[in-house]
Amino acid sequence: MSGFASKDTAARKRLAALFDDGVFTEIDAFAKSSGGDVEAVAGFGVIGGAPAYAFSQDVSANGGAVSVAQCAKLKKIYDLAAKTGCPVIGVYDSNGMDLKEGFEGLNAYGELVKASSRVSGVVPQISVIAGSALGTTALIAGMADVVIALRDCDYYISAPSDETAQSCAQSGSVDIVADDFDSAAASVRALVTMIPSNNLSEAPVFDFSDPSFAPETGDGAAKLIAACADEGSVIELKADYAAENCVTALATVAGSAVGFVAFGGKKLCPACAYKAEGFVKLCDAFSIPVVTLLDSSGVCSEKENQMLIAAEKLTGAYAGATCPKVTVITGNAVGAAYLMLAGRGSNADLVYAWDTAVVSPLETDAAVAFLFNDRLAAGESRDALEKEYNETLASPFTAAACGAVDDIFVPAETRIKLIAALDVLSGKRETTLPRKHSVK
Repeated sequence: MSGFASKDTAARKRLAALFDDGVFTEIDAFAKSSGGDVEAVAGFGVIGGAPAYAFSQDVSANGGAVSVAQCAKLKKIYDLAAKTGCPVIGVYDSNGMDLKEGFEGLNAYGELVKASSRVSGVVPQISVIAGSALGTTALIAGMADVVIALRDCDYYISAPSDETAQSCAQSGSVDIVADDFDSAAASVRALVTMIPSNNLSEAPVFDFSDPSFAPETGDGAAKLIAACADEGSVIELKADYAAENCVTALATVAGSAVGFVAFGGKKLCPACAYKAEGFVKLCDAFSIPVVTLLDSSGVCSEKENQMLIAAEKLTGAYAGATCPKVTVITGNAVGAAYLMLAGRGSNADLVYAWDTAVVSPLETDAAVAFLFNDRLAAGESRDALEKEYNETLASPFTAAACGAVDDIFVPAETRIKLIAALDVLSGKRETTLPRKHSVK
């Protein structure tokens, strides 16, 4: 570690915990604010074998107040990251803005927000809420691609607040909750090694073992991801947000980084749509392939307008993503769920289905009532008609016959099919129409 440190503060200890072997080179070590030492420590080094920049707010110096000098130091980190294409890790622990600096301080805050926004999608940004991140500081921290919060932190934009790290995780504003800083640092290292250093770098490749695919029936989407991925490679994000409907995780398949979005059988709700949308955009920004494991019987009817907006955003995220995309229909793919996540409108490169899957424009009971109304009236068994519908009109073989599904296989073949698909799509190149950005 740099010998410039005048005192062994928690901020420097946190940076040492982040960087490999505790070694980093400090930047602007002698910078001063009007009240004395700058209330943050910043530097560069290696994290998980990858070059990275990091800063840590120093609550022991003027309460970590965000001063003009601190903003200038942190902005330099973002500017260097933009030039060199390296990740930025921010450790937040501050009681808020230095009010004595007034509008000059607000302008400095604005420059920092702009600097972070400028590199969004260019280099990975990870925030660690180690203490307090309040008001505008919470806004800047939340702009990162991944937010890790210590369980006893304070993280909210409007004070006073009863929000906790756990409640933030449940509302989707925190991706990972850590018990202590060491576990947070371990998560940072895992993420930095999994996500490419910048949007022009290729996804990293790791050593791997080759286990067979063995899903445990009834144990949900997370178990299915674990069965598809290399052993021990899964990093789940937003595990406490829309957890019953959707699981999002980074992992490796045959040593290559992959983003998994898995739906566990229920109808899509607004929360799981927002969750999947954000994750797909993260993967697309850094050209990480997206594997969607689809089992959904449509969209929920509650909160109709909110669901419509969320569905529009999810559809746009999938359709606009140019990274490799593979969808495996593992259960139901019904109506809007099929269109958004597996249909040609989702711009999926390959669509697979298990031989037991159901692909239908309507839920089975509604389709039977609509198509077989006369037979129901004649006394035929609803259960028998539903079985007939699933095995004929809603069969994946029927969908494959018209080109809506590219291949059908038994569940045990899933991992080997994914490995082959991801290998052939690794050289994917897709050119989009010239534009600034999509509107929705």
